[in-house]
Amino acid sequence: MHVLQKKPWHALRVAAMVVAVLVVSGCASPASRRAAPVEDRSATSAAATRAAIPVAAAASEPVKPPPPGIENAGKPGYYTVKPGDTVIRIGLESGQNWRDIVRWNNLENPNLIEVGQVVRVVPPGVDPTVASARPVVPAKVETRSLDVKPVAAAPASAPVPAAPTPASAPPPAVVAPPPSPPPAREADEDSMNWMWPAAGAVVTPFEEGRSKGLVIGGKAGDPVYAAADGRVVYAGSGLRGYGNLLIVKHNATYLTAYAHNQTLLVKEDQNVKRGQKIAEMGSTDADRVQLHFEIRKQGKPIDPARLLPPR
Repeated sequence: MHVLQKKPWHALRVAAMVVAVLVVSGCASPASRRAAPVEDRSATSAAATRAAIPVAAAASEPVKPPPPGIENAGKPGYYTVKPGDTVIRIGLESGQNWRDIVRWNNLENPNLIEVGQVVRVVPPGVDPTVASARPVVPAKVETRSLDVKPVAAAPASAPVPAAPTPASAPPPAVVAPPPSPPPAREADEDSMNWMWPAAGAVVTPFEEGRSKGLVIGGKAGDPVYAAADGRVVYAGSGLRGYGNLLIVKHNATYLTAYAHNQTLLVKEDQNVKRGQKIAEMGSTDADRVQLHFEIRKQGKPIDPARLLPPR
């Protein structure tokens, strides 16, 4: 009797346990399906932060203004500063006095010019397209008054002569135009009286793109002469590659340069005469004693041997 009562109780316990397991497993499955996915935002946030940093930094950097005078770049009468340029070199390249360039451009500090800056190299108010034009001497025209004799008035009773018919009228005389005057020569070329700046032999001739002038040999201390009348527009050693340098401006077209001197005997703004001793030959910024001599026409180097007298 005791055994019969025990078996049903055991069966009930097993059944209850099975039901409990089924209930628990059923509850767990929907919960696992409804669970929100876990997203790691730390890497994404860091990447977004890194991407935002350059943009913020770029926005905070000040915008560099364009070089002064850039709106005039490429226009006649203006010069764009290149690497290594100085106001003295610009004056040499443009055929102008460097002090005039400073004044025309209101440069507070001539030593502070930047690459890309555009400076004026012709006087204000001068049209650069005609600044280099040479004046042409017009042909002399002589006018004379015609010696016309007065015609006596015909009497009132005299018959009026009939006008000649076109067929009987003589053909008009063809007047030949006067011959064209010969082309006027440049006044500054006519007035220039060049001479050799030193007595030594030419060591290196002028060569387009390689040598901007003549290299004349000699000994240290040999005299250097002004090649023509003019005014000293630069005296110093501020131009790299030229050593102790003199620049003499002769007129609106020509200037001359005398480089590598050991001693300069004249100063800026001093007037010099043709044949005046202005320096002593040396080797400053050169590997030997020599005179580097240039003639520049409107800033462009030309062959001095074409203008100097034959020896």
